[in-house]
Amino acid sequence: MVLVSIKTLAVVSFVALVLLPVDSFAVAQRKRVVNRPLTRTELKKAEARLKEIGYPTIPMFQKWNDLKVTGRITRRDFNAIMDAEPPQPRDQGYAHVEVDVDRQMLLLIDGDGAVQKMLPVSTGSNKRFEEKGIRGLAYTPKGRFRIYAKIAGWRKSPLGLLYYPNYFSDGLAIHGNPSVPQTPQSHGCVRVPMSSAEELSKLLPVGMIVLIYDSESFVSAKDWAEADKLKQEAIIP
Repeated sequence: MVLVSIKTLAVVSFVALVLLPVDSFAVAQRKRVVNRPLTRTELKKAEARLKEIGYPTIPMFQKWNDLKVTGRITRRDFNAIMDAEPPQPRDQGYAHVEVDVDRQMLLLIDGDGAVQKMLPVSTGSNKRFEEKGIRGLAYTPKGRFRIYAKIAGWRKSPLGLLYYPNYFSDGLAIHGNPSVPQTPQSHGCVRVPMSSAEELSKLLPVGMIVLIYDSESFVSAKDWAEADKLKQEAIIP
C-alpha cells in the first residue's frame, strides 16, 4: 500500500510539473493578447462602430459603460465597443431630456425614443457651501421637471454667470460652464460644456420634460407626455 501511494504521488507530481508551465504560458499569452496595441485598421473600425451606435466620443462611451475614462481605445475598450449596443434612455416614446446623475451624462431623446444628443455633465456636489453670502447644499433634485424659462447668452446669478441657462426647478438650470469635470461639482445646476450650450438650448423649448435620476430613483413622465399630446390634439381643429 505504501509503494502504491508513493508511485501515485510521483505521478501526480510529474503531471503537475508538466502542466504548470503550460498553464503559465497560456496565461502569459492571454495577457499579451489583451495588452497588444491596436492596429490602425482596428482603431478605424472602433471609431466607425462608435459612430454607428450613437456614441459621439470614446470618453462618453467609457463613461456610459462604466469603463475607465482615458480617451484612448485599449484592447479591452475595443472588445467592449464591438459588443456594445446603442445607449438606451430610461423612458421612451416622447421627446425629453434625461440626466443620469450616476453616470454624469445628459441624453436628449427625440419623439421616437432615440438618443439625439449625448453630453457629459456635472451636477450638484451634495456638499454644503458658503459663497458670496449664500449658504446652502449643492444638491441637484431627482424627479421629473419641465423647462419653465430660458435665456439666450449670459445670465448673472447670485452664485455666478450662467451660459444659455434652461431653468427646470427653483432657479436651477441646465447651462454651459467652462468647468465640466467628470464628478459632481456644481451648486445644483446641470453643467454642460460651453461648446454645446447654445445648440442644446435651441433644442430645449419651454415645457420640455426633464428627467433627473440615479440608480435609486427614477420617475417616468409618460403620463405628462400623454397629457401634452391630448392637449395638443384638442387645440388643433
